[in-house]
Amino acid sequence: MTVSSGSPGWYLRRLSRMGPREVGGRAGDAVRRRLWRSARPDCPGVTGARFTAVLPAGTIAAIPADAAKRLIAEADRVMAGHTEYFGVGRDDLDDPDWLYDPKTGRRAPRGYAFDVPYRDEDAVGDIKQIWELSRHQYLTVLATAYAITRDERYAGRVAAHLRSWWTANPPLRGVHWISGIELGIRLLSWVWIRRLLDGWPGAAGLFEGNPVALNQIWHHQRWLAAFPSRGSSANNHVIAEAAGQFAAACAFGWFPSSARWRTEALRSLERHLRSNTFGSGLNRELATEYHGLVLELGLAAVAEADAARRPVPASLRLVLLRMTDALAAVVDNRLRPPRQGDADDGHGLVVDGAGTDRWASLLATGDAVFGRPAWWPAVTGTDVRTPLLAALIRPYATEGTARPASRPAHFADAGMTILRGPGEIWCRCDGGPHGFLSIAAHAHADALSLEVRHDGVDVLADPGTYCYHGQPEWRQYFRSTLGHNTLQLDGGDQSVSGGPFLWTRQARSRVLVADTSGASDGGTARWCAEHDGYQRSVHRRRVELTAASRELRVVDEVHGRNSPRRAVRLAFHLGPAIAADLVGSRAVLTWTRDGEDRSAVLDLPGQLSWRAHRGESDPPLGWYSAGFGRKEPTTALVGTGFADGAEGFTTVLKFRG
Repeated sequence: MTVSSGSPGWYLRRLSRMGPREVGGRAGDAVRRRLWRSARPDCPGVTGARFTAVLPAGTIAAIPADAAKRLIAEADRVMAGHTEYFGVGRDDLDDPDWLYDPKTGRRAPRGYAFDVPYRDEDAVGDIKQIWELSRHQYLTVLATAYAITRDERYAGRVAAHLRSWWTANPPLRGVHWISGIELGIRLLSWVWIRRLLDGWPGAAGLFEGNPVALNQIWHHQRWLAAFPSRGSSANNHVIAEAAGQFAAACAFGWFPSSARWRTEALRSLERHLRSNTFGSGLNRELATEYHGLVLELGLAAVAEADAARRPVPASLRLVLLRMTDALAAVVDNRLRPPRQGDADDGHGLVVDGAGTDRWASLLATGDAVFGRPAWWPAVTGTDVRTPLLAALIRPYATEGTARPASRPAHFADAGMTILRGPGEIWCRCDGGPHGFLSIAAHAHADALSLEVRHDGVDVLADPGTYCYHGQPEWRQYFRSTLGHNTLQLDGGDQSVSGGPFLWTRQARSRVLVADTSGASDGGTARWCAEHDGYQRSVHRRRVELTAASRELRVVDEVHGRNSPRRAVRLAFHLGPAIAADLVGSRAVLTWTRDGEDRSAVLDLPGQLSWRAHRGESDPPLGWYSAGFGRKEPTTALVGTGFADGAEGFTTVLKFRG
């Protein structure tokens, strides 16, 4: 039976995974929430506040012209009232309703924040739709447009929307005071809005000279100091909380508690950034978009420290360096990183227009701050954010710092291996830990799954995420074993699923072989791993990428003592650009890249009975999510049969031409 997120059974199982310190901390949080219902102190008086964390002279002039053009086009779209979040358009940005969900048409209630049932879509609407607008990252876009053009229309719209939000969302009232990650990112946006509006005559009156703004900034920081994410929740959320708190305490350091908040936030950021990151530099959530979010938040926090001339531990900069090198190592030839684990299109700082490549932007910033080793991929394209951050962050002295001498391909601690072949063949092999922290909250049941691209096009595709809650059957599919390019036994998920966000037992995976050098020099690269996520059985997968034949060979085996004959489903999900003609156990794959027709042949195991599925909804099968809240049909090739340990299942993908 599936236990839905937020149900009593789910909370009971989650409680069973917590240690005493986390249980005690959460109990204290519950008491504090009850006390805060009636105790709402006012912001302490502030006199003589000045904003000094401004951009250095010449920074705006250094923004590339094409990046500025994209940014202004986006700002003008917002000024016309239009934006889009998670595939749903909004046309009310001239005067937004801060509690409205355009997806369901519902409005969230205005009561005491901690009483609002924000996970209940029937009562509140889609909370992600409501929260996203109030991260105020569209306002950082407008503020950047003002900084570039000095057109006061942009500044006036920013001021009107901030005043509207502050009036509609007083402290502790409504859904915008529930989640710490939202408060942290909102504070970071406010810091950058004030910075980018510097020089506008109304900037000081909007922020440091405005009692309402001061009250909001103070209450945001008071909230974050009181309710940090704890224990099993201390993933990317706590990074956003600490980064926003630290940024505000540096740039808006006008309150009696600012020094304490700054110290505590920096301590938390440094500790959790290390704990959220493998030694190899990959994010421990094994979710690539969260790697990007955490890296953005860390860079933004360091920018505030350097702007305020506040020292930060060398270990913090070192983690950001390793994260940047790891990102450079895993991207394909089009600078696309793996599509692994959960993703919700979250960004730490948005100051760019549509069409700006997020990953190229991060690598460009890494080059500006840390310098690029010779093995890094070439970064094409321009962005606004890099010159802004680079103007504030002091260059990191990497002399004496160990950095990879050549491009890494195997990340043993994260269990990720990248095989690269001719013709820009790229293959990610997953043999890593199952998620992060005690509940593996953002993990998918995808042990030993593959992701294969040709010149940046998804051929064997990771399905993506699509949604978190509100649509449990779709959430279950996009996280399921069947939804990934791996083998499923007896119709169940790996790891004994306990609900959309919780496993009672996590699969243990281990990589047995990771010889990644062969295919790049004309030979064969090899990978082999196994996992124990099925009762009484072990799934072992071998992958070989041979350069000369442009061939990827996959062998799946099921081993187990006294194991009965097991029902098998082996799935290969094609990218949405791939057309497939399946005859028997052979599929001819065709697609177009840059106007050129390309193809491959997929020879599937003959022991299984194969069928193509596309866009089926009951139950879901054959779907691809390019971004959170969006899905589109794609082809899933699913073979069914039985495994008795006598032989393996061999799949061969051969690229033509």
